[in-house]
Amino acid sequence: MPDTTPADSSPRTRSFRLGVAGPVGTGKSSLIALLCRELSGELAMGVITNDIYTDEDAQFLRSAGVLDVERIRAVETGACPHTAIRDDVTPNLLAVEDIERDFAPLDLVLVESGGDNLTATFSPALVDAQIFVLDVAGGGDVARKGGPGIARADLLIVNKTDLAPHVEVDVARMLDDATAARDGGPVLGLSKHDQPSIDALVGWVREMTRTVLAGGHTPVDPGPMAPHSHVGEDGTVLTHVHTHEGDHDHSHAR
Repeated sequence: MPDTTPADSSPRTRSFRLGVAGPVGTGKSSLIALLCRELSGELAMGVITNDIYTDEDAQFLRSAGVLDVERIRAVETGACPHTAIRDDVTPNLLAVEDIERDFAPLDLVLVESGGDNLTATFSPALVDAQIFVLDVAGGGDVARKGGPGIARADLLIVNKTDLAPHVEVDVARMLDDATAARDGGPVLGLSKHDQPSIDALVGWVREMTRTVLAGGHTPVDPGPMAPHSHVGEDGTVLTHVHTHEGDHDHSHAR
């Protein structure tokens, strides 16, 4: 995508930052590799990956040859994946800003979360929009169970639809359940063997890139992680909520 910044102004340094989240094994890294293959010829791109103690996802993408290796960088979170994409985004934000500076002007930076549960979402302080990825092998009922990522990400992808016959999943029903869980928000069934679904994904990312770079999109906070409870030593039930700032709220019930 050509830089349309007027000649008398400073070069654009801010990219469209797109988060990709979802449970372990849903195909986030493969999806990012696919987007790099399909779009790197027309968009200037970079990738930031997140793993807890390794840079395995970054190594996978580098070995796939989808981008210059210097455009693929890793953040080792050292904690639960959601910590670095929502609770304290500083390491990821620094990585994004570094790659934007080093390769300015970038059009698109993809930020891949480490595999997490259905409640994991990106802070709007880190990304402009986010994709949440499920796969049919996770079970046909996952989409209707909902959660912030499923319900409020900018795009929900049901991945690996070609595997549905092997895991006895009704893809059409899963997509219907997902659409209902999102109140009609965009849902895409995707298979790397189905070119129309690939074209639909690429078209969505291409259009979002244009919109964001033109200033036509406002990031929406998908909401905090869902509360979770545990029992204290005195038998009190403690409900624990992650807030946006990374602090903790607790309520108590007997």
